[in-house]
Amino acid sequence: MGRTNPTYRDALDRYEASWSAYRRTLRAAHRPDFDRLFDRAAEFAAASGQQNPTDPHRTVVVSVLLSQERELRRLRERVSALEAADRDPDDGEPQAADGPRGAE
Repeated sequence: MGRTNPTYRDALDRYEASWSAYRRTLRAAHRPDFDRLFDRAAEFAAASGQQNPTDPHRTVVVSVLLSQERELRRLRERVSALEAADRDPDDGEPQAADGPRGAE
């Protein structure tokens, strides 16, 4: 890649540019989300470049899916940690919102 084939990052930039009309028609509130998709795809540029794709579409999709999976795992771990911290140390049951049971 480089001399004969464009780098994956160059191909990704061109692919993103091909979506510019779509991006322009999005509501302003959705544009940062759209931009984040391409940011996520760029996070895996080294791995995507190993595929040496002529059309970056598949590697963009896989990169975005991988990034989403990573985020889901992080959120699940966070929820598990919060749930574990919320458990009563005596019986493993969640504590009441107004404090420990039996406290009056």
